[in-house]
Amino acid sequence: MARTTVKEALLQVSRVWKRLAQDGLLSIDTVDEYIEVCERLLEYADAQRIAFIDEITPALAEAFVNAPGRDRRGITIETPAGATQRQRRSGVISLFAHARELGLTKAAPLVDSRSIPRSPRRPSADLQPQEVARLQFHSERGMPVTRHSALLALLLAGLTSAETGAASTTDLDVTAGTVHTQGATHTLARRCPLDAWGVQVLTLRATYLDGKRPGPHRLVASAGSSPSVVQSSVGAGFSEIARRSGLSTMARKVEPRDVTRYVARRILNETGQLSEVARRLGLSSLDVAAALSDLQWNTPRRGDAT
Repeated sequence: MARTTVKEALLQVSRVWKRLAQDGLLSIDTVDEYIEVCERLLEYADAQRIAFIDEITPALAEAFVNAPGRDRRGITIETPAGATQRQRRSGVISLFAHARELGLTKAAPLVDSRSIPRSPRRPSADLQPQEVARLQFHSERGMPVTRHSALLALLLAGLTSAETGAASTTDLDVTAGTVHTQGATHTLARRCPLDAWGVQVLTLRATYLDGKRPGPHRLVASAGSSPSVVQSSVGAGFSEIARRSGLSTMARKVEPRDVTRYVARRILNETGQLSEVARRLGLSSLDVAAALSDLQWNTPRRGDAT
């Protein structure tokens, strides 16, 4: 394998990122962030007299992730914030993942890197129908080229983030108004009903993708990405919708799981059956279904009065 410089690898991978953005599989904001991170990696490597991508060792990649930075006023920050570290780590991992796919390297310097702690999880958002309508409205920007409306439609059908990322054009039955999922680690295979809005936006997305090249196509994620990358991509796409809608703020974070909780409450209100919540969401546990539905689920313990 001919040796590839860090600069050449970044140029080639940047083209891949931009194609993914054109296909609606990656936010253009994320592309810009990745390019900025990797340009800084290029400068960091150059300062260490390293020119080739294969020379970036795990130690050097870790050092870059944890390196001091500067804020917007130019003041040095000795210890970067966790979000900055995660952004750097994500950019470097994506650079090397796509560089390996392109045959530019076999290296994976952060494959065994430690996870970066996050701040304590904020309370779940209790989404209301009018807020879901706002999410739908803001997700429609740029559709069907962008993936956001399709992503939200799949979550509102009851799919998890992993299932949403795996959903393909062949999983859709727009005539019946359903989408099939094979399930995931904690969910079972099932067929989920789509509402009228979901049928509309998913039909547009599938038609757009099939018009670009023969299918089948993943509706919201890149076919070559690993499950963990796909799930992270779905989370990033949803976060963008939540920010656009003004629902996700510094004080309140809205996540895909909050949509699942909304769907669980809606199913329980419509059917009155906790078992139906479990069935529609592919759950094998009524306890989990009750928790998602915000239902007080108390199983009498042995010795309790009945």
